[in-house]
Amino acid sequence: MSVIQERGSTHVYKVNRISKDEIENMVSLCVYDQPAFCSAACPLKLDAKAMLAAAADGDFKKARGLYEKAVIFPNVVSAGCSAPCEAKCKLSELGEGIAVRDIERAVTRFGEKSRSGGVFRMKKKKSVAIFGSGLFALFLAGEIEKKAYPLTVFCEEANLSAFLRAAAPFLDEMAFADELGRLKTKDICFEFGCTLSGEFYAEKCGGFDVLCASAAAARGFFPDAVCDERYMLCAARSLVMGADGSDVLSAAFSAKKAALTVDRLAQRLAPDNMRGNEGAVETKLYASLDNVGSLHRVECGAEGYTREEAIEEAKRCIQCRCDECMKACAYLKHYKKYPGLLAREIYNNTQIIMGDHPLNKAMNACALCGQCTVVCPKGIDMARVCKSARENMVSTDKMPLAPHEFALMDMLFSNGEAFLCRRQPGYDKCRYVFFPGCQSSAIAPATVRAAYEDLCARLEGGVALMLGCCGAICDWAGRYEMYGQQFEFIENELAKLGYPTVIAACPSCKKELSGHENIEIVGIWDVLQEIGLPKEAKLLERCAALHDSCGARGDAETQRSVRAILERLGVSILETEYSGDRSPCCGYGGLTSYTNRELAHELAEKCLERSDAPYVSYCMACRDRFAREGRESRHILELVYGTDAGAPPDISEKRYNRLTLKNELLRDIWGEETMNMNLPYKLEFDEAALKMMDERMILKSDVISVIDAYRESGEAIEDADSGYLMLRARLGNVTFWVALTEDEEGYTVRRAYSHRMNVVKRQE
Repeated sequence: MSVIQERGSTHVYKVNRISKDEIENMVSLCVYDQPAFCSAACPLKLDAKAMLAAAADGDFKKARGLYEKAVIFPNVVSAGCSAPCEAKCKLSELGEGIAVRDIERAVTRFGEKSRSGGVFRMKKKKSVAIFGSGLFALFLAGEIEKKAYPLTVFCEEANLSAFLRAAAPFLDEMAFADELGRLKTKDICFEFGCTLSGEFYAEKCGGFDVLCASAAAARGFFPDAVCDERYMLCAARSLVMGADGSDVLSAAFSAKKAALTVDRLAQRLAPDNMRGNEGAVETKLYASLDNVGSLHRVECGAEGYTREEAIEEAKRCIQCRCDECMKACAYLKHYKKYPGLLAREIYNNTQIIMGDHPLNKAMNACALCGQCTVVCPKGIDMARVCKSARENMVSTDKMPLAPHEFALMDMLFSNGEAFLCRRQPGYDKCRYVFFPGCQSSAIAPATVRAAYEDLCARLEGGVALMLGCCGAICDWAGRYEMYGQQFEFIENELAKLGYPTVIAACPSCKKELSGHENIEIVGIWDVLQEIGLPKEAKLLERCAALHDSCGARGDAETQRSVRAILERLGVSILETEYSGDRSPCCGYGGLTSYTNRELAHELAEKCLERSDAPYVSYCMACRDRFAREGRESRHILELVYGTDAGAPPDISEKRYNRLTLKNELLRDIWGEETMNMNLPYKLEFDEAALKMMDERMILKSDVISVIDAYRESGEAIEDADSGYLMLRARLGNVTFWVALTEDEEGYTVRRAYSHRMNVVKRQE
């Protein structure tokens, strides 16, 4: 029995590790968390997308709350906003953008007013004064009060109502009353009827730590005052001041910048200290315009939207987000993380934590299929991240063997006991070698035999046969050295044959063996395209959904040939949303079905949800996965040769099928004697035992090895409660236990399980 070394090796070998710079670049490319176009265009940082979503749901209270997070005086801003967000709306590329400003007005009208709740705020020690009135002074007062600085406003107006009217004369009576009430609740000290002269300023300025003024007031105090609009500061006079000619939105934005400058000056910091991104920003967001709804706005009357009209217009919003990969990839959806975040976490797990960690499972669960890269507008390659992480963890002896051990042992079985390499009888040298792949031999041995006999009959120059594994298993597992060893084994066998052209029946095998020196490889689909279908092929008048194997991603030649063959067979192909290079993995690729069965099931469901029709595939693993999900599924070679693999075999039957195929071919084609696979005793399994073995990946051959060890040693434990004999044996890295009953003819297996503990006898 072949044994894979468990953890403990000190050997570290060179792998294709992804660098920190590459990870950082990949993270920077991911646009999942980029702001929506409307939100990015707003200088006040209003989350317009979230507000529209709340309005579309009819939740105007929530919508108003979101609006008030960005806007101090919502009625003032909504009434006079220039709405740069509307020009940036993604829908404007096809029709009319969302009427955001009109929805804002509806939100302020119909949304329930927020309540302060009487939260106690500790006042800061530094005091601030504002001289003047107008929009800038109004907004700045609100922003500074929000920061809890003691604030006094000096203005020429006679009262608070006049102060507000001077700033926002365009407000209707209802909106004016609302904002006046809001202004009264703010902790701001007003001094009305002031004469804003230079003498007045000189008299008052000494009592405050930070001084602010409207543009008009500042010029009255200092005719030479010049405002630096980056920080809203006249540095020469140590005065935070407004700009000339500001509209509502500009005034509100200027006030936000000025308030931040006030905060910096109060803390005795430079005005440019830690300001971050202010104002509108450019967004890198990608948003699909497929399947959008109405492209025309809901008409808005002179009185504004009604509640129902605002909801209808808000529902037009497509909620811009880049989720192309999340929609397509069941893996990313399962872990609920976009590529940028998941890539960073996996990298940190391998490079920083360097040990067993929950991210190990996520790293090992990826199918490595590359679908996310194809559908991502930025081409982010999560498969490379996960594969590199596996290689790194293996190379540094941090990757446990358990997740991949069964698959690796299965590969060694394919290239060991079940391996076969022979020239076609009558040929000293063959022009071709048929390489069906390990899964085809395991799942549909009759189809493999039919295909080989057909190729031998119709191709000139002889066709050799090689039954084995291409090594994709250890490549997926990150076993870099083992992959090299397996490829060397396959290449040496090809060298013995004189490097004939490889005819691959598996797209993954074709992918793994392509691009290597001395190896020329074609798909069996291309060969059948050239020589035609066999006479046995029957015309099938039926519809079927075609599933493109992820192994054929980027292989346009294979995809075209498969479709041409199906058309010759009379099959009407149903192309699905994700087909061709966009096709998802069935759940077998990348060893997902071994490391995370739940996710493998979700991957298969993702494939099958595209159509209710029967499925046709050209990867035997895909055919097997879909059949296990209860969907009618056939491999294209089954259709070509009129064979039927039947129900999906279990893991033990797969091995048995490989050995049986090898022995039958040796006997029937090459006339060689084969090994006797019959047991000298009767062996039966009850249903509970078979289910347990399948869940725990225990082979019937493992059970037989345990029974053989018992027959040799006679050692067993009798369970007094059940009456079962408990047998055990250490096979490789694992101790297997078998519970069975024994009679004169043989054994009936009741339970089987395994663990990695080694049982030793206590010394007397």
